[in-house]
Amino acid sequence: MSDLQKKNAGEAAAQYVEAGMVVGLGTGSTAAWFVKALAARNLPDLRCVPTSERTADLARELGLTLSTLEDTPRIDLTVDGADEIGPGLALIKGGGAALLREKLVWEASARCICIADAAKVVPALGTFPLPIEVVAFGHKTTANRIADVLADHDIASPARVREAERGLIRTDGGNLIYDAACKLIADPARLAADLKSLTGVVEHGLFLDLTDLAVIGTDDGFDTINP
Repeated sequence: MSDLQKKNAGEAAAQYVEAGMVVGLGTGSTAAWFVKALAARNLPDLRCVPTSERTADLARELGLTLSTLEDTPRIDLTVDGADEIGPGLALIKGGGAALLREKLVWEASARCICIADAAKVVPALGTFPLPIEVVAFGHKTTANRIADVLADHDIASPARVREAERGLIRTDGGNLIYDAACKLIADPARLAADLKSLTGVVEHGLFLDLTDLAVIGTDDGFDTINP
Protein backbone atom coordinates (compact mmCIF):
# COMPACT_ATOMS: atom_id res chain seq x y z
CA MET A 1 0.00 0.00 0.00
CA SER A 2 1.53 3.28 -1.11
CA ASP A 3 0.14 5.26 1.86
CA LEU A 4 1.83 2.91 4.30
CA GLN A 5 5.04 3.08 2.29
CA LYS A 6 4.92 6.89 2.23
CA LYS A 7 4.35 6.95 5.99
CA ASN A 8 7.26 4.57 6.59
CA ALA A 9 9.57 6.65 4.41
CA GLY A 10 8.61 9.91 6.09
CA GLU A 11 9.02 8.52 9.60
CA ALA A 12 12.39 6.96 8.75
CA ALA A 13 13.70 10.23 7.28
CA ALA A 14 12.68 12.16 10.40
CA GLN A 15 15.32 10.18 12.31
CA TYR A 16 18.05 11.93 10.32
CA VAL A 17 17.13 15.29 11.84
CA GLU A 18 19.07 16.49 14.88
CA ALA A 19 18.31 19.19 17.43
CA GLY A 20 19.30 22.68 16.36
CA MET A 21 19.14 21.99 12.63
CA VAL A 22 17.67 24.18 9.92
CA VAL A 23 15.43 21.78 7.97
CA GLY A 24 13.88 22.18 4.53
CA LEU A 25 10.34 20.83 4.38
CA GLY A 26 9.19 19.41 1.08
CA THR A 27 5.75 19.47 -0.50
CA GLY A 28 3.39 16.61 -1.28
CA SER A 29 1.74 13.62 0.34
CA THR A 30 4.98 11.84 1.28
CA ALA A 31 6.61 15.01 2.56
CA ALA A 32 3.55 15.59 4.76
CA TRP A 33 4.28 12.33 6.57
CA PHE A 34 7.81 13.56 7.23
CA VAL A 35 6.55 16.88 8.61
CA LYS A 36 4.18 15.04 10.96
CA ALA A 37 6.94 12.68 12.13
CA LEU A 38 9.36 15.56 12.62
CA ALA A 39 6.89 17.47 14.76
CA ALA A 40 6.23 14.36 16.84
CA ARG A 41 9.95 14.12 17.72
CA ASN A 42 9.73 17.51 19.46
CA LEU A 43 13.42 18.31 18.91
CA PRO A 44 14.64 21.58 20.44
CA ASP A 45 15.81 24.61 18.45
CA LEU A 46 14.62 23.45 15.04
CA ARG A 47 13.96 26.00 12.34
CA CYS A 48 12.07 24.85 9.27
CA VAL A 49 11.97 26.34 5.77
CA PRO A 50 8.82 25.18 3.91
CA THR A 51 8.75 24.85 0.14
CA SER A 52 5.10 25.81 -0.26
CA GLU A 53 2.28 27.61 1.51
CA ARG A 54 0.54 24.25 1.91
CA THR A 55 3.51 22.80 3.78
CA ALA A 56 3.89 25.99 5.82
CA ASP A 57 0.27 25.70 6.97
CA LEU A 58 0.77 22.08 8.05
CA ALA A 59 4.04 22.80 9.86
CA ARG A 60 2.56 25.81 11.65
CA GLU A 61 -0.46 23.76 12.71
CA LEU A 62 1.88 21.13 14.19
CA GLY A 63 3.89 23.69 16.15
CA LEU A 64 7.11 23.72 14.13
CA THR A 65 9.10 26.96 14.03
CA LEU A 66 9.20 28.39 10.51
CA SER A 67 11.90 30.41 8.84
CA THR A 68 12.70 31.67 5.34
CA LEU A 69 15.62 31.46 2.94
CA GLU A 70 16.26 35.14 3.61
CA ASP A 71 16.64 34.55 7.37
CA THR A 72 18.32 31.12 7.12
CA PRO A 73 20.15 31.01 3.78
CA ARG A 74 22.03 27.85 4.70
CA ILE A 75 19.92 24.75 5.35
CA ASP A 76 21.38 21.70 7.07
CA LEU A 77 19.01 19.09 5.66
CA THR A 78 16.05 19.07 3.28
CA VAL A 79 13.66 16.12 3.08
CA ASP A 80 11.24 16.02 0.15
CA GLY A 81 9.37 13.61 -2.07
CA ALA A 82 9.70 12.87 -5.79
CA ASP A 83 7.49 11.83 -8.67
CA GLU A 84 10.20 9.61 -10.16
CA ILE A 85 13.59 8.41 -8.93
CA GLY A 86 15.90 7.30 -11.73
CA PRO A 87 19.47 6.04 -12.01
CA GLY A 88 22.00 7.97 -9.94
CA LEU A 89 19.13 9.43 -7.89
CA ALA A 90 18.13 11.73 -10.74
CA LEU A 91 14.61 12.93 -9.99
CA ILE A 92 11.48 14.30 -11.58
CA LYS A 93 9.65 16.61 -9.19
CA GLY A 94 6.90 19.18 -9.50
CA GLY A 95 3.69 17.18 -9.46
CA GLY A 96 2.58 19.41 -6.61
CA ALA A 97 3.43 22.59 -8.56
CA ALA A 98 6.09 23.67 -6.03
CA LEU A 99 9.21 22.88 -8.06
CA LEU A 100 10.74 26.36 -8.10
CA ARG A 101 10.60 26.84 -4.33
CA GLU A 102 11.64 23.22 -3.85
CA LYS A 103 14.72 23.64 -6.01
CA LEU A 104 15.67 26.90 -4.30
CA VAL A 105 15.55 25.13 -0.93
CA TRP A 106 17.34 22.03 -2.22
CA GLU A 107 20.19 24.05 -3.69
CA ALA A 108 20.61 25.92 -0.39
CA SER A 109 20.93 22.65 1.55
CA ALA A 110 24.05 20.89 2.76
CA ARG A 111 22.26 17.54 2.39
CA CYS A 112 19.07 16.41 0.66
CA ILE A 113 17.10 13.23 1.32
CA CYS A 114 14.43 12.10 -1.13
CA ILE A 115 11.54 10.06 0.31
CA ALA A 116 9.11 8.01 -1.73
CA ASP A 117 7.08 4.84 -2.01
CA ALA A 118 8.60 1.95 -3.94
CA ALA A 119 6.65 2.63 -7.15
CA LYS A 120 8.52 5.90 -7.66
CA VAL A 121 11.82 4.09 -8.38
CA VAL A 122 12.14 3.65 -12.17
CA PRO A 123 14.82 2.36 -14.58
CA ALA A 124 14.73 5.61 -16.60
CA LEU A 125 13.07 8.99 -16.15
CA GLY A 126 10.17 10.14 -18.29
CA THR A 127 7.01 8.14 -17.64
CA PHE A 128 5.80 10.81 -15.22
CA PRO A 129 5.16 14.02 -17.20
CA LEU A 130 7.97 16.53 -16.66
CA PRO A 131 6.69 19.75 -15.02
CA ILE A 132 8.05 23.02 -16.43
CA GLU A 133 7.29 26.28 -14.62
CA VAL A 134 6.84 29.28 -16.92
CA VAL A 135 6.03 32.97 -16.57
CA ALA A 136 2.34 33.57 -17.25
CA PHE A 137 3.01 36.50 -19.61
CA GLY A 138 3.36 35.16 -23.15
CA HIS A 139 3.21 31.57 -21.95
CA LYS A 140 1.90 30.24 -25.26
CA THR A 141 4.97 31.51 -27.10
CA THR A 142 7.12 29.99 -24.38
CA ALA A 143 5.27 26.72 -24.95
CA ASN A 144 6.29 26.85 -28.62
CA ARG A 145 9.95 27.22 -27.58
CA ILE A 146 9.55 24.29 -25.21
CA ALA A 147 8.06 22.18 -28.02
CA ASP A 148 11.10 22.89 -30.20
CA VAL A 149 13.45 21.75 -27.42
CA LEU A 150 11.39 18.63 -26.79
CA ALA A 151 11.43 17.77 -30.50
CA ASP A 152 15.21 18.11 -30.49
CA HIS A 153 15.22 15.44 -27.78
CA ASP A 154 12.96 13.14 -29.84
CA ILE A 155 9.96 13.92 -27.65
CA ALA A 156 7.06 14.34 -30.04
CA SER A 157 4.26 15.51 -27.75
CA PRO A 158 4.16 19.22 -26.91
CA ALA A 159 3.91 20.22 -23.27
CA ARG A 160 0.39 20.97 -22.05
CA VAL A 161 -0.55 23.70 -19.59
CA ARG A 162 -1.82 22.32 -16.28
CA GLU A 163 -5.47 23.09 -15.57
CA ALA A 164 -8.10 22.38 -12.95
CA GLU A 165 -11.84 23.04 -12.82
CA ARG A 166 -11.17 26.58 -11.58
CA GLY A 167 -8.85 27.32 -14.52
CA LEU A 168 -5.10 27.37 -15.04
CA ILE A 169 -3.02 26.13 -12.12
CA ARG A 170 -0.94 28.90 -10.56
CA THR A 171 2.13 28.26 -8.42
CA ASP A 172 2.74 30.09 -5.13
CA GLY A 173 4.85 32.49 -7.20
CA GLY A 174 2.04 33.16 -9.68
CA ASN A 175 3.58 31.17 -12.53
CA LEU A 176 2.04 28.46 -14.73
CA ILE A 177 2.99 24.80 -15.07
CA TYR A 178 3.38 22.97 -18.38
CA ASP A 179 3.65 19.18 -18.29
CA ALA A 180 5.72 17.38 -20.92
CA ALA A 181 4.82 13.73 -21.58
CA CYS A 182 8.36 12.67 -22.41
CA LYS A 183 7.89 8.88 -22.03
CA LEU A 184 11.69 8.52 -21.99
CA ILE A 185 14.32 11.15 -21.19
CA ALA A 186 17.47 9.80 -22.80
CA ASP A 187 19.77 12.62 -21.67
CA PRO A 188 18.35 14.35 -18.56
CA ALA A 189 21.34 16.69 -18.15
CA ARG A 190 21.13 18.03 -21.72
CA LEU A 191 17.34 18.42 -21.53
CA ALA A 192 17.66 20.25 -18.22
CA ALA A 193 20.19 22.70 -19.67
CA ASP A 194 18.20 23.26 -22.87
CA LEU A 195 14.95 23.98 -21.03
CA LYS A 196 16.61 26.30 -18.52
CA SER A 197 18.08 28.36 -21.37
CA LEU A 198 14.64 29.31 -22.73
CA THR A 199 13.27 32.78 -22.13
CA GLY A 200 10.03 32.42 -20.17
CA VAL A 201 11.00 29.17 -18.48
CA VAL A 202 11.48 29.78 -14.77
CA GLU A 203 12.46 26.25 -13.74
CA HIS A 204 11.93 22.59 -14.63
CA GLY A 205 11.33 19.47 -12.59
CA LEU A 206 14.60 17.68 -13.32
CA PHE A 207 16.51 17.53 -10.03
CA LEU A 208 19.97 16.24 -10.96
CA ASP A 209 23.01 15.74 -8.73
CA LEU A 210 21.12 17.13 -5.74
CA THR A 211 20.08 14.00 -3.82
CA ASP A 212 22.42 12.55 -1.20
CA LEU A 213 20.20 9.66 -0.13
CA ALA A 214 16.82 8.15 -1.01
CA VAL A 215 14.66 6.58 1.68
CA ILE A 216 12.16 4.25 0.02
CA GLY A 217 9.20 3.10 2.05
CA THR A 218 8.17 -0.54 1.95
CA ASP A 219 5.22 -2.35 3.48
CA ASP A 220 7.52 -3.62 6.24
CA GLY A 221 9.72 -0.54 6.76
CA PHE A 222 12.15 1.17 4.42
CA ASP A 223 15.20 0.74 2.21
CA THR A 224 17.88 3.30 1.35
CA ILE A 225 19.55 4.08 -1.97
CA ASN A 226 22.82 5.97 -2.31
CA PRO A 227 23.79 7.81 -5.53
